[in-house]
Amino acid sequence: MIYIVLIAVIGILLLQGTGAIPLDSVGGAMTVAMAVLAGTLAVAIHEAWTRKRGVLGWIVNIAVSFVGAFLIAPLGGMVMVMLLAPFMDGASSLASAGGPRMSIALAGQMAITLLGSWAALWFVNRWR
Repeated sequence: MIYIVLIAVIGILLLQGTGAIPLDSVGGAMTVAMAVLAGTLAVAIHEAWTRKRGVLGWIVNIAVSFVGAFLIAPLGGMVMVMLLAPFMDGASSLASAGGPRMSIALAGQMAITLLGSWAALWFVNRWR
């Protein structure tokens, strides 16, 4: 699990570092969302593979993983904004602030969302 989070965080930072995330359009938010969804899918597949789930188990894992990510992602974004708000230097958003603040926000958002996805899988596994 830790490797998936590290790879996802490095991936989102590479996207941001290469300029693949546009900061002035909806394409930036969609790029970040696609990266988070890819990481969430990787968490679900890894858990299903390591626990040797059947077809129904794979479907349940993917669904639960996405539900956990969708519930935690807004909370993760809010946490990152609250943590980085004192360092915004008058900018109206993290995207307009850019630089290391945006990198920290993207990495934190990815990590929090994937941990939420993993927590949802852990919670459901307690019932199995």
